[in-house]
Amino acid sequence: MKVTVNVECSPEEARAFLGLPDVAPMQQALMADLEQRLRDNIQAMSPDAMIKTWLPASLQNVEQAQKVFWSQIQQTMAGLASTTSNAMTSFVDRGDKG
Repeated sequence: MKVTVNVECSPEEARAFLGLPDVAPMQQALMADLEQRLRDNIQAMSPDAMIKTWLPASLQNVEQAQKVFWSQIQQTMAGLASTTSNAMTSFVDRGDKG
């Protein structure tokens, strides 16, 4: 013998019938708290700070490597300018003596 029982009820009614707790208010409170925290953190962060937070450290190291690269180029150019200046001074001094 086969018996089929169809029960029409809402999830809330089924939860109450089975004695399960209603967690909807807790979920709503947690989600509201999470949403407020996210809004506060996003508004408090500058775009630069957000990028540094979201980008992996390796990309931040690329920025550091770029700074080192440009400082080396500046030192090289300064040395080249100094050498060129000394060479021109020396050339001018030879021209005055000759």
